[in-house]
Parts: sequence; C-alpha cells; structure tokens
Amino acid sequence: MEEFYRIKRLPPYVFNIVNEQKHQARVRGEDIVDFGMGNPDLPTPQHIVDKLISAARDPRNHRYSVSRGIHKLRAAMSDWYDRRYGVSLDPDSEVVATIGSKEGISHLILAVTAPGDVVMVPDPCYPIHFYSAVISNADVRSVPILGDEDEFLARIERAVKDVWPRPKMLILNYPNNPTTGTVELGFFEKVVALAREYELLVVHDLAYADLVFDGYKAPSILEIPGAKDMCVEIFTLSKSYNMPGWRVGFVVGNPRMVGALVRIKSYLDYGMFQPIQIASIIALNGPDDCVRDTVEAYRSRRDVLVDGLNRIGWKVSKPKATMFVWAPIPEQFREMGSLDFSLMVLEKTKVAVAPGIGFGEGGDGFVRYALVENEHRTRQAIRSLRTLF
Repeated sequence: MEEFYRIKRLPPYVFNIVNEQKHQARVRGEDIVDFGMGNPDLPTPQHIVDKLISAARDPRNHRYSVSRGIHKLRAAMSDWYDRRYGVSLDPDSEVVATIGSKEGISHLILAVTAPGDVVMVPDPCYPIHFYSAVISNADVRSVPILGDEDEFLARIERAVKDVWPRPKMLILNYPNNPTTGTVELGFFEKVVALAREYELLVVHDLAYADLVFDGYKAPSILEIPGAKDMCVEIFTLSKSYNMPGWRVGFVVGNPRMVGALVRIKSYLDYGMFQPIQIASIIALNGPDDCVRDTVEAYRSRRDVLVDGLNRIGWKVSKPKATMFVWAPIPEQFREMGSLDFSLMVLEKTKVAVAPGIGFGEGGDGFVRYALVENEHRTRQAIRSLRTLF
C-alpha cells in the first residue's frame, strides 16, 4: 500500500534513534544523565498552579473556550509586550493565543503559504521551523546560519535574489535553538529593511526571550518601526514560566497573518482549557521573581557544565542565552558525525546529548546539551565524560 503523501515527505526522526538507545539502557537498569531533550524540569511557580486549581473548580470554565484565546489572556500578552519592549499590540487583531508555540508555528505556515511557496529557514534550526513548511507543501530553502550574523543576512539576500519563484517567507529564531546564537536590535533593523525591499513575510520565534545571561537582553523584531507590516513574533510560556506541558503560546504582530491564523484555528480547535488560560493571565501579569529564579538556575547549570567540559579538554563557549549549550564535537571524534558520536557517548559514558544533525546538515559537527539536569547530576556527567579524553 502506498505511503501517505505528507508522511512520505517527513524523514525518520533522528532523535528517536538516540531515544531508543536511552530507553534500552534504562531497561537494563543503567542511570542515564539526560541532556537530550529541552524539556524544562523546574516546577511551575506555585501562584500559577494555585490559580489553575481555583479556576478548574468553577464549572463554567469547563465549557468550550474560543480558539483565539480569551480576551483577557490576549490583553495580558499585549501588556507584556508594552512593558517589556514598548511595543503596542491590539489584542483583538494583533494577538492570538495558541496551543503552545509548535501549534502556532505549524498552523500559521499552513494558513499563509500555498503549495510551492518558497520558505527560507536557517540551517541548523529547530525542526518544526523546517517541517511546518514541508507539511504545508511549501518549498523549503535552508540558509546556513553558523558564523557572523551579517554573513547570514548576506546569504539570505543572495537566496532572495537567486531563487525563483521569489521566497515568500523567512523564519528566524533568536536567541537561537540549537546554536544559542544571539543578535542585537540592529540585526532586526536590517531584516525588516530586507523584508520590505523584497516583500518577505518574517516569522520570528522569541521562545527564549527571558533566558538570557551576563547582562544580555534579547530584542524583539517588533521594536523596529514598521515591523508589523510584514512580521509576526512567537512567544511561549513554556520556558520563562516553566509551563511546558501547559501548552500556552502566542503569535503576535502583523494583523493579516494573525487573522489568517485565527481563521484557520476556528476550524481546527476550541483553544486551550479555560483554567489554563486564566492561570496564564496570572503568569504574565504577576511578579517576575519566578522568572529571575529560573534564569539563575539555568545560569548556574550552564557554568557548571561549560566549566566542567573545558576542564576535561572539551572546548566549549558559554552561551549568552537559551537553556542549551551548543558544543562542537572534539577534533578526535569529528569524523564520526554527530549521530554516531552521540550514540558512542551514550554507550561509553551514560550521558545523553542531542546530535546536531537532527537540526539540519549544518549541525552535524555539533551536539546540543539541554540544561535540564541539576548541578549534582551535571558534575556526575563531567566525571563520566572525562573517560573519553
């Protein structure tokens, strides 16, 4: 029987190979220190949980909600942007709540692209950025991201000029997963100018807005005057507020793109469980102490991991943002490629990392550590990794 068309376009999920090996090791009773998946392990702040519980006790909140998100939640996101970036957003036409950022990205691409439209994505990138376009039958063009950001912009401009039909959309993500790369506001000024010149739609994933260290502040593309003419930005509560399983995200900015997403979602879902939305309002409007505590926890884990890796001879730089460390494969193992290297590390040291090839061909010389193990477990991992050197 012929394989389903869209499923046929999706390659085997590289991370499943490592996940299967992890599973088999655990079945054998082995203790795996797991840096593989970026799944936040810190608890959701208590005041947010308490609001969820109280809202869930009200039977009126158990009915169907609205697919675009209740008005007070959209208004809270609008207020967050105003406080954080001085960006004014109309909660009715420029904000839509989504069932996590993955759902928002994938349905946005489905809503605004046609089969054969060219979508440019960085290489390497977070897989949904690439595969949301594949699933939507768009034509995906990967642009190497590693190196200087001006070099990256030059590659984008060359791609816009050389590709026919002209690209319709550019997907960006800063602070970046997996590379942890960061940019300043001037980068987005150039992106917006480029988008205006070539009539490009821009989707910027700002998932790691709050997870920044050493004085760095992550800019929003919507801070650039006129950005809303062609740009949307995506934010999620998963990382900042330790709410990954709650599935709360937002797409904000250009009203035409937001409106298209609202329209397609109206056919596909009834939105999030309303008590989750009510608790999310408390998260966005509440005190920022919990966010600062989360950032400090990741900073501490980053320092323990990176300092430890450098101490054993694995040269890695400290990222200024995200909950990841993007580590070049040590020279003596580089010819293995990231998948075989990750499997070897798992077998010999009982430490799990994500192979860079899972994020695109440009990632094959790297592995990604997610900072989801505490300092004690991280030191345990360093002691095990030392045996490789």
